[in-house]
Order: sequence, then structure tokens, then C-alpha cells
Amino acid sequence: MKKSLSLYSLLLLFPMLLFAQSKKSIDLDAVTEKHFLSGIGILNDLISIPNNSNIPAELVPNIEWCEGNFEKRGWEIERLETAGFPMLLAVKTVPKAKKTVLFYFHVDGQPVDRKRWDQEDPFKPVLKKMENGKWEIIPMETLKESYDADWRIFARSSSDDKGPLAMFLTAWDALIGEGKSPNYNVKVILDFEEEIGSPNLPAAVVKHKEKLVADMMLIMDGPRHLSNEPTLSFGARGISEITLTVFGPRAAQHSGHYGNYAPNPAFRLSQLLASMKDEEGRVIIPGFYDGINLTETEKEILRQVPDNEADIKSKLGIGSTDKVGTTYQESLQYPSLNIRGLSSGWIGNEARTIVPADATAEIDIRLVPESDPERLFGLVKKHIENQGYHILDRAPTDEERTKYPKLLMWKGSISYQAFRTPFDSEPGIWLNKAMVRAFGKDPIRKRISGGSLPISPFVDALQFPAVTVVTVNSDNNQHGPNENIRLGNYKEGIKTALAIFTQEL
Repeated sequence: MKKSLSLYSLLLLFPMLLFAQSKKSIDLDAVTEKHFLSGIGILNDLISIPNNSNIPAELVPNIEWCEGNFEKRGWEIERLETAGFPMLLAVKTVPKAKKTVLFYFHVDGQPVDRKRWDQEDPFKPVLKKMENGKWEIIPMETLKESYDADWRIFARSSSDDKGPLAMFLTAWDALIGEGKSPNYNVKVILDFEEEIGSPNLPAAVVKHKEKLVADMMLIMDGPRHLSNEPTLSFGARGISEITLTVFGPRAAQHSGHYGNYAPNPAFRLSQLLASMKDEEGRVIIPGFYDGINLTETEKEILRQVPDNEADIKSKLGIGSTDKVGTTYQESLQYPSLNIRGLSSGWIGNEARTIVPADATAEIDIRLVPESDPERLFGLVKKHIENQGYHILDRAPTDEERTKYPKLLMWKGSISYQAFRTPFDSEPGIWLNKAMVRAFGKDPIRKRISGGSLPISPFVDALQFPAVTVVTVNSDNNQHGPNENIRLGNYKEGIKTALAIFTQEL
């Protein structure tokens, strides 16, 4: 004969049942699907706001949007003052949580050349599908009835980096909708100057250090591996910039009168730049690669990234590669020396038969953890001096023009250093578990990514590990015309964030 449970026993059992229910895992795919369309609404709302980080007035509506969206979800928010545009800190405190995770996003975007976009306005998001080799606009309302993972939403910052922030907010809504909560505190720091190098971030991190304290940092920014498989990146290169200006005659001169007499600064600058690398693209300035000696174990880690070198070259439209490292992944482990722009005289319809007055090159140096940017600057300066140049930090005086045969103006700045986190760190192990739950397999793990992120100031000041959770499609045209986000990546990004929220720490 069965004995029925007494009311007292049921009351004792009830908290246990609630606890068991709260511990029950959710169906990540079903919950993501349920919230996908609302997530598209969040994305389209956010990417409709212009956000050129060179125009502070454009950033104001962005920070206000973020404040409003975190506030209405019950987060505590605070503007953290910097020497430039403020950062925004949002905090969600979880009762009895023992750990805190700090998420980083940036909300600003690169400038746009509207004439080169294949749509009316880069800040009016449009849905497109590939039709006969071309991207054709289809109504956004189509998503209420139909869906294709390869359709894309085109707008500035759709991938870099408003898309990941919209994924995060959508996943949070899905989590709360299921009556769940992380078992850790969550902090979010929003940067509004990343696309101009986050010049005020390092000092601000030190100033607001106590408010940013956490056990680890997750960065939601950047593209997945070219295979579009789930990816984690355990580091990012830093960046520094140099502007070099070589001087010729005081003013541009008629090339017929002075073409064999007045030294041409464009030629001189070209010769100087060419002297920095060999024909296979390796920097030949002594000491530039010092400190980087990849072990066989490290090379094996790099080989585990499933790159197809032929596909990469085909995608880039190149027949050969520079020989810094033997593979694409190896090339990212070294500091780079890149000419990102050259200027002298005029071309095209504005061409003039002159000897230019000056020539300018803008250079960026991508840094790795072994790189000291000040040391690299010193090496480059010494090389320039060895080519016979007198280096100035301003335009030359008339006296200097007559005194020194070769004159060069140097302007250099260091944005931020590189960072790298071990695969077997606490966030590395924890995130791997979350990704396996979400996708049924280990993610691709990259030792370091090529793009730069302003994370080292956090890592250095707060002494915690950092890992980048990359979600967007690699062919998203970030920084360029027709930036886009693939719908399949957006949906899987929501699922990724949801898996992280529900992974116990």
C-alpha cells in the first residue's frame, strides 16, 4: 500500500524542486529561435544610429541608447569619465555569486563613404539575399515568414561591433524569459572610441580600476575563422602608428626646370621605405623580430587551426605571400611593419608636372606580446638615421633645410599593447565547455588574432585573463563599404552568449 506524502513533507520538498528546476538546462536552440526576431529588432534599432567615433556628437545618441537598454533590463549603469568621450559601465549583481565576468564591446564605428554603399543609407539596415551573383534587397518583414542562414543585414557596425552587443542583449532577454540567471556577476564595459585607437582608455582603466574588478574578461568582437566554425581567440595584437614626412624643396617646383636638380621627396621616401624590407616581405631592420622563437609545441598549436592556405590566397587574390613565418597563423606571431598610406603631389585629373615639396607615409606596427613598441620605434629611428636622415618632430626651419641634406619629420604614437592568454586558463576551460554545449564540438582555438583590441590596459591594470569570443562572419566587410552580418552568424552568436550565461562558473 502506497503512503501519501504529508503536507509537511511536501513543504520540505518544494525548495528542492525549485532548485532542481533552476538547475535544469535549457534547450539552447529552441530558446534562441524563440527570441531571434526580437533580436533582429534590437540589432536594427542600434545600427540605425550613426556612430563615427571622429564625431563625438554622433556618439551621444549611442551611449543614451545603451543606457536606456541596460536600465530597462534592471542593470545598474554609470558613465566612466575619460579625457575624451566617456565609457559606460553596466553591472548585474547576482545574489551569492562568487565570480565576476567583465564583458567588453565597442559601440563606435568607422567613417562611411556613402557613395560606395549599395543602398540608400549605411544607417538604414537592409536585408539582402544573393541572387544571380549579386546582393539584392528583400523586405525585412520577410523574416516573419521565411529565413535563410545566408541572408545578411547590411549596415555600418552590423558586425563591428554593434552586432555582438545586440546578440548579448537578446541572449540576456532569452535567459530572463526562461527564469534563469548566471551563477556569476556580470559587468559590461562599453567603449566609444575604439575605432580611433581608444586613446583615453588606458588612463581611464587605471582611474576606474576598482569599479572594473573582475575574475576574467570576455571580448565580444571580431570575426570567426574563415571556415565560419565556432571560434575562440586567446589574444590580439597591439598597434602603434608612425607618420613619416620627407622634405624636398620648400615649395613644389616645375619638373622641367628642377627635375634633375631638386631632390624628389617621393623617390627618397620610396627608397627609405623599401630599405626596411627584403623582397620576400621580411623586415630587415636589425632586431625587429628579436624575442620571438616559436617552439615545436607552439607550432603544433598553430597547426591545429584548420587554415587552407590556398583558399586564403584565393580569397585575397594574391599569388604569393610574404615569408614572415611559414603559414598564415605563424605570420600573426610576429610584429608587422605595414605602409597603410602614401601621399605626395597630385595624380589623375589633378596631376601636375612638379617636383613635390614633401612626401608622407603612414605606417602601422602590429605588436605581439614579445614586442616592446618603444624598442621597435628606436630600431626604426636608428635605421632611418643610418640612411642619412636628420629626424625632426616638426617641419624644418630654413636653417635646417640648408644644414641637413636629408630631412624627415617623425610622429609616433602607441595605442595599446598585445595580450595573450593560455588555452588552459580558467576562462579557456570554462568557455570551451560552453561552446561544446552549444555546438557539440570543441571550438577552433586561435593563439592570437591579427586585429588589434584595446584589452591589454585591462589585463595589465586588473591582472586577469582575457579571451575573445568571436561570432561574426569573416567576410563582413568591416570598416569598408557594404558591411554586413550573416543571419546564421547572428543566430549562433545569440546561442553562444546564452550558452555562456548558463555555463556554471
